[in-house]
Parts: sequence; structure tokens; C-alpha cells
Amino acid sequence: MSTRRHAAAALALSALAFALPLTAQAQGRDPARLRVALLPDENASSLIQNAQPLKRYLEQALKKDIELVVTTDYSSMIEAMRFGRIEVAYFGPFSYVLAKSKAPAIEPFAVGVERGSPTYQSVLIGTAGGPVKTLDDIRGKAFGFGDQASTSSHLAPRAHLLKKAKLDGERDYRVVHLGTHDAVARAVQAGQVPAGALSKPILDSLIKRGTIDASRVVELDLSAPIPNYPIVMQGNLAPALKQSIRDAFLTMKDKDVLKAFRVEAFAPTNDEAYDVLRDTATVLKLDLGSMK
Repeated sequence: MSTRRHAAAALALSALAFALPLTAQAQGRDPARLRVALLPDENASSLIQNAQPLKRYLEQALKKDIELVVTTDYSSMIEAMRFGRIEVAYFGPFSYVLAKSKAPAIEPFAVGVERGSPTYQSVLIGTAGGPVKTLDDIRGKAFGFGDQASTSSHLAPRAHLLKKAKLDGERDYRVVHLGTHDAVARAVQAGQVPAGALSKPILDSLIKRGTIDASRVVELDLSAPIPNYPIVMQGNLAPALKQSIRDAFLTMKDKDVLKAFRVEAFAPTNDEAYDVLRDTATVLKLDLGSMK
């Protein structure tokens, strides 16, 4: 009888030991410091400086230390999210799709709203007075794109050129990757490449700030609407923390804080909203699993 009681007690202790990690996992992570990654589409020091109001807002709203992070490029941002080196990230639409393919547990929860819409467009531009005046003129010439994983400065305009002008980057023009949106705009303005593509809101912002002279570039065309940039968080965070992060973004009203994202507000979103980007990958015959 005593042996049975000891065996039962040992079994109960074993079950409890097994259950404790599962309970802890179910409760989720609740770190004292949250690492928030900004989209690496412009100069890193400028991005972090401009996002200081965001840092102060999140520290007050979440009662956490906030570390702003700008990775070297889209691929390193995806890998940082994949391996848990950041908790919250502001992804480009396609870089989010890539990240989701590598880290299925991550969760998009908010999308930027601009001009009353949760979508935006890519703009294809040429050098004013240069050799490219229409999409057909791109044939046989260099065309400037941003990061390879960028939606509006690579994938959307590349698909647009293929669908609308039957121009394939593998054979009909020379693809030049310049890294960031502002690098594309500067290169086209200077005539270093005769044409290129970037986010229309970013171009508008660069012109407004005086970084780009509107008289030195011409608009060639606009892409179809693209779902806007999502805010994404790790799926293994504690439910209460996830709700607090969600609330902090969806109730964000301060214009100085929103300025870091170039949006007027955030609206709820989910993974299905980005299926259109998966369709774009199909058009371009891209294998998401093999992309960095």
C-alpha cells in the first residue's frame, strides 16, 4: 500500500514538473524591455531620431523600457523577428509576408492609415529631361529598385512592369538595387539611373522635406493599391501584454508619434489582408521559402 502511495506521489510530481513549463509557456513572455524595430528604408540615425516621440509614448503606455532598433536591411529584420531578437516590428508588406513564411507564429495587428485608406501605391519615376518618358522607354535601360524584399520599391513595381508593359527584369531591362527608397529617388534625380520606383508616400515626404526636387523627377505611373505597412508582434508574448501593445497602436493619436510611421492613424489588420502580396510573388514566380 505504501509502495502504491509512493508511486502515485512520484507520478503526480512528475506530471507537475512536466506541466510547469507548459503553464509558463501558456502565460507567455512579459519582458521588462521591448525591442521595437523600425523599417530600414531610410538613414538609421535619422529614423531613430525622428522616432523619439514614439519611444516616449510607448514607454508611458506600456510601462516598459523601449529600445528602438533599425536593422541593416529587410533580410536582417526578418531574421531578427524569426529568432526573437525583437518583440515588435514595423514591416514592409512583402517583408512581412517573408517573415511570416519563416516565423509562422508572428502576428500582424495594426496597419497604417494614410489619406483615410489602409493602402498605398508605388510610384515609378524618371529623370526630368532624361531618356525615360514612358514605361516602354525603360526597355534596354537600367531601372533602380530599393531592397530586394521591399514591396513598393521592388516587388510591386516589378510586377507592374511585367503585367502592364510586358517588361521582364530578367531580360528587358537592367535591375539595379540601391537599398533604400531615398537612395532610389536621389539616383533618379541625379540621372545615375534613368528611372526607378519607390513608395509614393515616401517620395511625397522627401519632396516636402526638400531632399528631392520635384522639378527634377517625373512620374511615369502608379502601381495598383498595396496593403499598407503592418505592425507585427511576437506570438509568444503574454496575452495581457499583447493586448496592451495592440491598444497602444490602435489608440495612437499624437501627430508627432504617428509621424515616425508617416501615417495618420492605425487600424486593425490580420494575415489575410496580405494575401495579395502572395499573389504578387506568384506573378513574379518567387519562391518565398528560398528568399532571404
